[in-house]
Amino acid sequence: MLWMNRRFPFGDIERTLDEMNRVFDIFEGPSGLRSMPRGTFPAVNVYETDEAYLLRADVPGVDPKDLDLSVAENTVTLAGKRNDVEDNVRYYRRERPVGSFTRTLTLAERIDADKVKADYKNGVLSVSVPKTQAAKPKSIAIKAK
Repeated sequence: MLWMNRRFPFGDIERTLDEMNRVFDIFEGPSGLRSMPRGTFPAVNVYETDEAYLLRADVPGVDPKDLDLSVAENTVTLAGKRNDVEDNVRYYRRERPVGSFTRTLTLAERIDADKVKADYKNGVLSVSVPKTQAAKPKSIAIKAK
């Protein structure tokens, strides 16, 4: 047991974070302190309105020509490549991921693929994914007698 603590000094922190995530899940709080798996790139926020799903992906350092966005049924896939800008250097610390990436997000309802719009500005990709007519909320009139 003593060997384990010396070998893995951050095990207690890992267990504490897992317990905190469990507590947040009970109270329907945020989707965990680590809602994005380590090493996942790019970070993506997804939210919805009555009309559409909106996605924001942080892709700093990625040329928009190196991005590929595709939609099918209720999934959105973002793929691309972030090139390494420093050649022939010796890294002391390297935290920014480089290379190819793919993120596939599954949405709750079918989407209207013909009306998807995407804009890229200041390293942020903004995507508007309209819902199909069947997926949009409908108001039902109540008649009193």
